[in-house]
Amino acid sequence: MSDLTSSASTLAVVPTTQATLLQCMLAGAMAGTAVDTALFPLDTLKTRLQSKAGFAASGGFRGVYSGLTSAVIGSAPGASMFFVTYEGLKKTFSTVLPDPQHAPMVHMMSASGGEIAACFVRVPTEVIKQRMQTKQFTTTSAAFKSVIHNEGILGFYRGYFSTVAREIPFTCIQFPLYEYMKKTYAFATHRSVVDPWEAAICGSVAGGIAAAITTPLDVIKTRLMLSQRNPVGAGGAPSSAYYSGIVSTFKRILAEEGPRALFSGVGPRVMWISIGGSIFLGVYEKVKVVVSRDN
Repeated sequence: MSDLTSSASTLAVVPTTQATLLQCMLAGAMAGTAVDTALFPLDTLKTRLQSKAGFAASGGFRGVYSGLTSAVIGSAPGASMFFVTYEGLKKTFSTVLPDPQHAPMVHMMSASGGEIAACFVRVPTEVIKQRMQTKQFTTTSAAFKSVIHNEGILGFYRGYFSTVAREIPFTCIQFPLYEYMKKTYAFATHRSVVDPWEAAICGSVAGGIAAAITTPLDVIKTRLMLSQRNPVGAGGAPSSAYYSGIVSTFKRILAEEGPRALFSGVGPRVMWISIGGSIFLGVYEKVKVVVSRDN
């Protein structure tokens, strides 16, 4: 997601590989937790707008922190997994493809690999979080028990492939754009690196653009995660109709609700990721600098 230098063809490293991985884990965990906690209400509103049950039936503006516990539990390990994988792959690909012209490809492949790895940690907590956000359950334990009872262990990975299908295009847009903006701004100001606050602005712009473009994929992911074969809502709360498969869900939304439904929640999503990208990448860059100095 970020280097210590603005060069799009090199990996930010410190004297040892072990130190690099430690920096990535620490920075990723801190940045991810900061974003998920601060902007959780926007994520809740986005999820409710995308729900088949409708915004009002899914909770409206009430209880916008429902599911926060699940999000916090998965945030640090998910973010750490992403950064460790991303930085490791970027180092490898940069060695294989050292030409600066290949930098965008290096960043896209590295970020995609990072997202695939992170989703193994992120998706189970995302399933619980979104079902609580839409008032299908009122406690984390109730949501957990329901998934185990009705869907088994694989139920925690419902929507895994749709999440990956959303994240890869997102990262293929966001990260090359983010790295390019950092490199360009550093060159324009005659510096080798940008400051953390400047990286934060680059992350905000890049994230907002990527978020808007990939909203339809996010809607499909949400519908898949919210649907249950044997819905057991809390207190008779409405549950989403059952969806199965990325392509079939896409076709069904188009047929039943029209193209506009594929952009449900685009406002909160763009706002959430724009602000989140600023915090996430800004904090990440800052922590990496501090930890690097300490080493």
